[in-house]
Amino acid sequence: MGVKMETKMHVVMLPWSAFGHIIPFFQLSIAIAKAGVRVSLVSTPRNIQRLPKPPPNLSSLIKFVELPFPMMEDGKILPEGAEATVDIPFEKIQYLKVAFDLLQQPFKQYVADASPDWIIVDFFPHWVAEICREYGVPLVFFSVLSASTAAFLGRGDGGRPRRRRSPESMTSPPEWITFPSSVAFKGFELKALHSSAVTDEASGTTAAARYAKIVDACQAMAVRSCVEYEGE
Repeated sequence: MGVKMETKMHVVMLPWSAFGHIIPFFQLSIAIAKAGVRVSLVSTPRNIQRLPKPPPNLSSLIKFVELPFPMMEDGKILPEGAEATVDIPFEKIQYLKVAFDLLQQPFKQYVADASPDWIIVDFFPHWVAEICREYGVPLVFFSVLSASTAAFLGRGDGGRPRRRRSPESMTSPPEWITFPSSVAFKGFELKALHSSAVTDEASGTTAAARYAKIVDACQAMAVRSCVEYEGE
């Protein structure tokens, strides 16, 4: 596919610091650039260094923006060079979340300077919702999860996560799914899921709260899926 005529539109993208999220955002940046739209993909320096190079015919449209993690205090320490989940053991991910949240001010300054037309984010940086409101920039939530998972999680309740009666309630379709569905979690999957979704850990904000705030604040939602996987 060729590249369409370049437009003045500028899209900024901010994925969570996990390559299962960064790579889909990189792939989406290529798809958007093919439409002639300028894309700025924001991440930390080492994460950007590990990404593939954009196709040569799109190199003028795709820009990598490096925002280093600010210094952390109070014993919340990451190993040197750790900027993604692949760099650390599971128990250290809570400190990666703290470091990522410290990007709020640098990212806000970048938005103020760049004046993008749209911002596309992952579920994690819930604070982007306020930045978008302050600068009048439309927000898009790009879910790297499947459409069925997004439907199962549902929208938030005024920016708060929908309450589940218990972890076991997630083994059946939620009440907002009004059609026959077998999409639900298995019992053995619940322990890790429940822990990561509803536990504050070091960052002080649960994954469920982050997700709910972004979903409620966005003007549009994009889902990574395909006809072969979710044809219906």
